[in-house]
Amino acid sequence: MTERAPLRLRVARVVEETEQARSLVFDAPGLAYRPGQFLTLRLPGGVSRCYSLSSSPHLDEPPQVTVKRVPEGYGSNWLCDTVSAGTELEVLPPAGVFSPRSLDGDFLLFAGGSGITPILSIVKSVLAAGTGRIVLVYANRDERSVIFAAVLRELAARHPERLHVVHWLESVQGLPTAAQLRSLSEPFRGFQAFLCGPGPFMEAVLGVLRSLAVREIHVERFVSLTGDQGSAAPAEGPVTDLEVDLDGRHHSLRWPAGRRLLDVLLDSGLDAPFSCREGACSACACRITEGEVRLLRNEVLDEQDLAEGYSLACQAVPESPVVKVSYD
Repeated sequence: MTERAPLRLRVARVVEETEQARSLVFDAPGLAYRPGQFLTLRLPGGVSRCYSLSSSPHLDEPPQVTVKRVPEGYGSNWLCDTVSAGTELEVLPPAGVFSPRSLDGDFLLFAGGSGITPILSIVKSVLAAGTGRIVLVYANRDERSVIFAAVLRELAARHPERLHVVHWLESVQGLPTAAQLRSLSEPFRGFQAFLCGPGPFMEAVLGVLRSLAVREIHVERFVSLTGDQGSAAPAEGPVTDLEVDLDGRHHSLRWPAGRRLLDVLLDSGLDAPFSCREGACSACACRITEGEVRLLRNEVLDEQDLAEGYSLACQAVPESPVVKVSYD
């Protein structure tokens, strides 16, 4: 089996976290992943959805993803209503760049709603294998919607000098203002920041962190898949020579101007990984080792990722005569 080949994972048990959220615990010993990464689940009807791992690879615990129901959401409702112990699901290997490069720093974490799932993986990993401090601000509508409340309470009690959890409930405190977010963040402006949650909450936090000149900010966005996921039509212009290393094999292709990299790979019969096709999940992340590309949309890669050559195949169009890409 190649590194990017789909896996079949058996669900060992389903945990009801809240009325609207379930964790799927997999019987998958040895699954290698980094804290903050996600799994892409392939569902009936050719649908794929990404769900973050809320478990930690640094603890003796089975891997699990956590799914919160979305109104009218096909994937979340099918998983919550249909999957039970013994169900086998086809998934792509763990992916995503929302992961600390080192667990030894200090972390300022913001989560909203189900955005706690990758954040919890980071929290547990830093406490288990790192040395730094963690401040977590977790926003929810009300107390009943707080996912992992008991887990967070236990972790904070076990690590009182390293983990401080601030719960923000809209039903009690209202929506957080910029001034309130600034007051929460300012004492920790030297920490690495990781954010995951709904768009308006994320934008408010981002604005505050940037005003405080926080140097390292990582963002994971949850978005609905509403855009056109089909292939873009070729544009007039030169054709790029494309060299691709994928699954241990080298491929030489022609890349027409204006075409997205993922479309070229899929049209050539290559099994390149992808999920949302909207530049929002990083399932299609690859590395540009030579040449230039332009991203039509990017909701997930930060400046350091881009500087290291990471790109999103679903949004990359060629900008140079020769481009070399590596997935290996």
